[in-house]
Amino acid sequence: MPTLTLKDGTEIWYKVWGNPEGKPVTFSHGWPLNADNWDSQAYFLASQGCRVIAHDRRGHGRSSQPWEGNDLTTYADDLHQLVEHLDLHDIMMVGHSTGGGEVARYVGKYGTSRVTKAVLISAITPLMLQTESNPEGLPIGVFNSFREAMVKDRAQFFLDVPNGPFFGFNRPGAVRSEGLVQSWWLQGMMAGFKNVYDCIKAFSETDLNEDLKKMDIPVLLLHGDDDQVVPIQTSALKAIKVLPKGTLKVYPGGPHALPNISPDEVNKDLLEFLKA
Repeated sequence: MPTLTLKDGTEIWYKVWGNPEGKPVTFSHGWPLNADNWDSQAYFLASQGCRVIAHDRRGHGRSSQPWEGNDLTTYADDLHQLVEHLDLHDIMMVGHSTGGGEVARYVGKYGTSRVTKAVLISAITPLMLQTESNPEGLPIGVFNSFREAMVKDRAQFFLDVPNGPFFGFNRPGAVRSEGLVQSWWLQGMMAGFKNVYDCIKAFSETDLNEDLKKMDIPVLLLHGDDDQVVPIQTSALKAIKVLPKGTLKVYPGGPHALPNISPDEVNKDLLEFLKA
């Protein structure tokens, strides 16, 4: 698969599947994963005639690991350079978790001249951190504990997360997939240590309210009401009030990893929204 060398020398790895003349759909992945976490959705939409583009964010997957630039604004700048490089227009942008924040920041900074629709899945928007103006957010101690666990034993932490809250495997009656756990661990361990460490601050402390206000295109929010990583009360239920043209679909009992746990339903929702 090809790579793109960005203006600061960072190399971004990306895949392009499907019909070269089809509707372009970009996928922005969550922390600390890479483009492969979208394979179910990318294969499905490519099989429907779309042109699918999924990249490994800087510091993640097969992209290079720069010391600096591990923030949502730079992530959006990187995505913009990829969009320009491939000369994409009439795009539907899809982002999961941190990737949802990346999409929101992209539109907030670069507008909608190339983007016609967006889908935010289990997204961090508008702000995860608890502040005076966002009392429903999560305390800073939650994110400090992530950093402490990474420094102490990243490999074990990256087993604990998928075995527990990410896929909802800690819930009674959940059907655990060893394959999903190992895939998550592998993707996480491929990422640069500092890159994913810095990204904790990026996904938890970035206020995206103003970016959401600028998303004057149809935006579909998909969120599980049992999301233990990005609780729906602090994210989608707030974002829908800010988006000018937002639609919210709640997945009853859905965990954070909707694209992995409910791929058929997510794929169906993506295709219907694409064709609407």
